[in-house]
Amino acid sequence: MSCKFLIAFSLAVCLSVVSASSCSNPKLSSTSFTTQDGTILTNIAYVSQFKLSCDGEPADIPLYAEVGGKPLSVVKSKETNEYVVSWLEETKKAPRGNFEIKVYDDEGYAAVRKAQRNGEDTTTVQPLGVVILNHPGAYNGPWINSELAAVIVAFAVMYYALTTKTKLEA
Repeated sequence: MSCKFLIAFSLAVCLSVVSASSCSNPKLSSTSFTTQDGTILTNIAYVSQFKLSCDGEPADIPLYAEVGGKPLSVVKSKETNEYVVSWLEETKKAPRGNFEIKVYDDEGYAAVRKAQRNGEDTTTVQPLGVVILNHPGAYNGPWINSELAAVIVAFAVMYYALTTKTKLEA
Protein backbone atom coordinates (compact mmCIF):
# COMPACT_ATOMS: atom_id res chain seq x y z
CA MET A 1 0.00 0.00 0.00
CA SER A 2 2.73 2.48 0.94
CA CYS A 3 4.68 1.62 -2.21
CA LYS A 4 1.69 2.52 -4.40
CA PHE A 5 1.22 5.72 -2.43
CA LEU A 6 4.89 6.67 -2.89
CA ILE A 7 4.69 6.01 -6.63
CA ALA A 8 1.50 8.06 -6.97
CA PHE A 9 2.98 10.87 -4.87
CA SER A 10 6.23 10.99 -6.86
CA LEU A 11 4.27 10.97 -10.13
CA ALA A 12 2.16 13.90 -8.90
CA VAL A 13 5.28 15.82 -7.88
CA CYS A 14 6.91 15.19 -11.28
CA LEU A 15 3.80 16.36 -13.13
CA SER A 16 3.55 19.52 -11.02
CA VAL A 17 7.23 20.33 -11.69
CA VAL A 18 6.78 19.79 -15.44
CA SER A 19 3.62 21.89 -15.56
CA ALA A 20 5.22 24.63 -13.46
CA SER A 21 8.17 24.98 -15.84
CA SER A 22 5.99 25.60 -18.91
CA CYS A 23 4.22 28.87 -19.58
CA SER A 24 0.71 29.02 -20.93
CA ASN A 25 -0.72 32.25 -22.30
CA PRO A 26 2.59 34.21 -22.15
CA LYS A 27 2.65 38.01 -22.23
CA LEU A 28 5.82 40.06 -22.63
CA SER A 29 6.27 43.75 -21.84
CA SER A 30 9.65 45.30 -22.54
CA THR A 31 11.84 48.37 -22.47
CA SER A 32 14.99 48.68 -24.53
CA PHE A 33 18.19 50.68 -24.39
CA THR A 34 21.00 51.12 -26.91
CA THR A 35 24.17 53.17 -27.04
CA GLN A 36 23.40 56.48 -28.75
CA ASP A 37 26.84 58.12 -28.81
CA GLY A 38 29.55 56.18 -30.60
CA THR A 39 32.19 58.91 -30.85
CA ILE A 40 34.59 57.49 -28.24
CA LEU A 41 33.30 53.92 -27.97
CA THR A 42 34.35 50.82 -29.85
CA ASN A 43 31.15 48.80 -29.22
CA ILE A 44 27.43 49.51 -29.28
CA ALA A 45 25.45 47.92 -26.44
CA TYR A 46 21.96 46.56 -27.02
CA VAL A 47 19.94 45.91 -23.84
CA SER A 48 16.35 44.73 -23.58
CA GLN A 49 14.60 44.37 -20.25
CA PHE A 50 11.26 42.57 -20.17
CA LYS A 51 8.69 41.06 -17.86
CA LEU A 52 7.05 37.74 -18.59
CA SER A 53 3.69 36.75 -17.20
CA CYS A 54 2.00 33.40 -17.63
CA ASP A 55 -1.79 33.46 -17.20
CA GLY A 56 -1.46 36.89 -15.56
CA GLU A 57 1.05 35.72 -12.94
CA PRO A 58 4.77 36.69 -12.99
CA ALA A 59 6.80 33.84 -14.45
CA ASP A 60 9.86 32.30 -12.84
CA ILE A 61 11.23 30.00 -15.54
CA PRO A 62 14.62 29.87 -17.28
CA LEU A 63 14.58 31.59 -20.66
CA TYR A 64 16.81 31.70 -23.72
CA ALA A 65 16.96 34.22 -26.55
CA GLU A 66 18.00 34.39 -30.17
CA VAL A 67 18.72 37.46 -32.31
CA GLY A 68 19.48 37.02 -35.98
CA GLY A 69 20.36 33.37 -35.49
CA LYS A 70 22.79 34.09 -32.63
CA PRO A 71 21.96 32.50 -29.26
CA LEU A 72 21.99 34.85 -26.28
CA SER A 73 21.72 34.26 -22.57
CA VAL A 74 18.80 35.67 -20.60
CA VAL A 75 19.40 36.76 -17.03
CA LYS A 76 16.67 37.20 -14.42
CA SER A 77 16.91 39.89 -11.77
CA LYS A 78 15.78 38.75 -8.34
CA GLU A 79 15.01 42.30 -7.17
CA THR A 80 12.81 43.48 -10.04
CA ASN A 81 11.56 40.09 -11.33
CA GLU A 82 12.58 41.15 -14.85
CA TYR A 83 14.58 39.35 -17.51
CA VAL A 84 17.49 41.05 -19.30
CA VAL A 85 19.06 40.26 -22.69
CA SER A 86 22.13 42.15 -23.89
CA TRP A 87 24.83 41.93 -26.52
CA LEU A 88 27.54 44.07 -28.14
CA GLU A 89 28.37 44.94 -31.75
CA GLU A 90 31.35 46.83 -33.11
CA THR A 91 30.51 50.48 -33.79
CA LYS A 92 31.41 50.24 -37.48
CA LYS A 93 29.36 47.05 -38.00
CA ALA A 94 26.41 47.89 -35.75
CA PRO A 95 23.26 48.07 -37.86
CA ARG A 96 20.37 50.36 -37.09
CA GLY A 97 16.72 49.42 -37.13
CA ASN A 98 14.48 46.93 -35.35
CA PHE A 99 15.85 43.72 -33.87
CA GLU A 100 13.59 40.74 -33.19
CA ILE A 101 14.56 39.04 -29.96
CA LYS A 102 12.96 35.60 -29.95
CA VAL A 103 12.44 34.34 -26.40
CA TYR A 104 12.28 30.58 -25.74
CA ASP A 105 11.65 28.41 -22.71
CA ASP A 106 13.58 25.17 -22.11
CA GLU A 107 11.48 23.09 -24.48
CA GLY A 108 11.45 25.66 -27.27
CA TYR A 109 15.17 26.29 -27.11
CA ALA A 110 15.87 22.55 -27.13
CA ALA A 111 13.76 22.30 -30.28
CA VAL A 112 15.72 25.18 -31.87
CA ARG A 113 19.06 23.53 -31.06
CA LYS A 114 17.81 20.19 -32.41
CA ALA A 115 16.69 21.85 -35.66
CA GLN A 116 20.10 23.53 -35.98
CA ARG A 117 21.95 20.24 -35.42
CA ASN A 118 19.82 18.51 -38.05
CA GLY A 119 20.21 21.35 -40.55
CA GLU A 120 16.48 22.12 -40.48
CA ASP A 121 14.75 25.48 -40.61
CA THR A 122 14.53 27.01 -37.11
CA THR A 123 11.66 29.35 -38.05
CA THR A 124 9.24 26.43 -37.68
CA VAL A 125 9.84 26.46 -33.90
CA GLN A 126 7.47 28.92 -32.27
CA PRO A 127 9.09 31.18 -29.65
CA LEU A 128 7.47 31.89 -26.31
CA GLY A 129 7.34 35.52 -27.41
CA VAL A 130 9.13 38.16 -29.45
CA VAL A 131 10.58 41.40 -28.10
CA ILE A 132 11.35 44.22 -30.53
CA LEU A 133 14.41 46.38 -29.83
CA ASN A 134 14.72 49.57 -31.86
CA HIS A 135 18.19 51.03 -32.43
CA PRO A 136 18.01 54.38 -34.27
CA GLY A 137 21.75 54.43 -34.85
CA ALA A 138 24.67 55.94 -32.99
CA TYR A 139 26.14 59.40 -33.42
CA ASN A 140 29.71 58.99 -34.67
CA GLY A 141 30.74 62.63 -34.55
CA PRO A 142 30.61 65.46 -37.09
CA TRP A 143 31.40 64.89 -40.73
CA ILE A 144 34.33 67.31 -40.52
CA ASN A 145 36.61 67.42 -37.49
CA SER A 146 36.94 70.79 -35.77
CA GLU A 147 40.67 70.89 -36.52
CA LEU A 148 40.02 70.55 -40.24
CA ALA A 149 37.31 73.20 -40.11
CA ALA A 150 39.71 75.59 -38.33
CA VAL A 151 42.39 75.04 -40.98
CA ILE A 152 39.87 75.66 -43.78
CA VAL A 153 38.66 78.89 -42.13
CA ALA A 154 42.28 80.03 -41.54
CA PHE A 155 43.16 79.49 -45.21
CA ALA A 156 39.98 81.31 -46.29
CA VAL A 157 40.83 84.31 -44.07
CA MET A 158 44.43 84.31 -45.31
CA TYR A 159 43.27 84.16 -48.96
CA TYR A 160 40.82 87.00 -48.40
CA ALA A 161 43.51 89.11 -46.66
CA LEU A 162 46.06 88.53 -49.43
CA THR A 163 43.61 89.27 -52.26
CA THR A 164 42.43 92.43 -50.51
CA LYS A 165 46.04 93.57 -49.94
CA THR A 166 46.95 93.03 -53.60
CA LYS A 167 43.87 95.01 -54.72
CA LEU A 168 44.79 97.90 -52.42
CA GLU A 169 48.41 98.01 -53.61
CA ALA A 170 47.42 97.95 -57.27
